[in-house]
Amino acid sequence: MAAPVTKSAIDAYLAKLPAPQRLIDQIKRVVPDAQETMSYGMPTIKVDGKSLLLFAGWKAHCSIYGLTDAFIAEHADELEGYDRTKGSLHFTPEAPFPEELVEKMVRSRLAELEPGA
Repeated sequence: MAAPVTKSAIDAYLAKLPAPQRLIDQIKRVVPDAQETMSYGMPTIKVDGKSLLLFAGWKAHCSIYGLTDAFIAEHADELEGYDRTKGSLHFTPEAPFPEELVEKMVRSRLAELEPGA
């Protein structure tokens, strides 16, 4: 059984990232009682034990994971200019996601996690 992830482990990971790449505060403003953990070596926000969003800092960018193709298609105009790969969106400290877009990401994922969604 894996050892529980401590808040200090997440804080240590986030401390390595430039401030605009630390999405956790923006996400927690929308979902204040979400759980913070690490999954696949990345900070992960969970709601009711289910992964809401994951994000990771890389050398040239930060990535957010957990968004569906439907979300990407629905917000194509707002996401123009951001790189992506299958399953992730990328941003840099110079061009972070606007806070309102992060809120839309969180709300979209919350809706997907609701029973019967």
